[in-house]
Amino acid sequence: MTLAAILFGIAALGGVIMAILRFSGKELPPMGLAILHGAVAAAGLVALIVAVASGGASSKAIIALVLFLGAAIGGFVLFSYHLRRKALPIPYVAIHGLVAVVAFVILLLAIFAVRA
Repeated sequence: MTLAAILFGIAALGGVIMAILRFSGKELPPMGLAILHGAVAAAGLVALIVAVASGGASSKAIIALVLFLGAAIGGFVLFSYHLRRKALPIPYVAIHGLVAVVAFVILLLAIFAVRA
């Protein structure tokens, strides 16, 4: 789960940059940043799935996984706008980011609860 948290943290940096760009009026972030953000987040999702599937995961880890899956679906929707060169809807960007942040906090709580 620690690897997943590290990957999601890195993905979050790209997400924050893209959100700032969108909220400041830029309709589309750089494609390379969008792809990198999605790839790192997908790697984090795979790492979390492996950790949860290996057994012994807490309910917090499972909740984080479900929320990250929801954020991933939102990310696919946002990426579809990007591919069509349509402005990313600000409410979608906000909801995607909020769900991912909540999932990340819950994942951190799961990690630190195990080690405490």
